[in-house]
Amino acid sequence: MHCPFCRTSETKVIDSRLVADGYQVRRRRQCIECQERFTTFETAELVMPRIIKTTGSREPFDDEKLRSGMSRALERRPVSVEEIEHSLHTIKSHLRATGEREVLSTLVGNLVMEELKRLDKVAYIRFASVYRAFEDVEEFGKEIAKLGKS
Repeated sequence: MHCPFCRTSETKVIDSRLVADGYQVRRRRQCIECQERFTTFETAELVMPRIIKTTGSREPFDDEKLRSGMSRALERRPVSVEEIEHSLHTIKSHLRATGEREVLSTLVGNLVMEELKRLDKVAYIRFASVYRAFEDVEEFGKEIAKLGKS
């Protein structure tokens, strides 16, 4: 780490502490050359895969898009913010665990549906009706019947 005061590359760590609920490390450093002290923060860089849309276009993973889609389905349902955040974390962890640089949008949609099914059946049906673009009431009924069996 270069000293921000004299630009030398020799610094030493004096103190390290976990901050931000353990998601960040705060390091107090001292320059070997000029003896000035400064603070740095480290966070893990978690790279999300790019999303391949059904049209073939590619776009970066959008955390807010995922959150808003789930929130829309869960609107006015008895599901806590903590449960939603846990589900979002689960979906993102699963996507990172694939180890792929790009994933199909259908994988993301299916992961969302799994989490919604676990959280709230009504939200699951709301999301599925849009995601699967049900053509008629019969398809809708079949999905509800499948839900009743599980």
